[in-house]
Amino acid sequence: MKKLTRSKTDRKVSGLSAGIAHYLDVDVTAVRVVMLALIIMSGVLPGILFYFIATIITPVEGV
Repeated sequence: MKKLTRSKTDRKVSGLSAGIAHYLDVDVTAVRVVMLALIIMSGVLPGILFYFIATIITPVEGV
């Protein structure tokens, strides 16, 4: 069973997008573009708040 984790090696900010991409088995760049679009479309502050909350509750891989 796959588990959603943040990437320790393929990270730009926190590794959340890379972890989601590995979990869904899709390209990391596509996930980053979609995440950026969602942050902008939802309003920058709520989008960034969601990103950091998701980062806090998602464990790092290998822990």
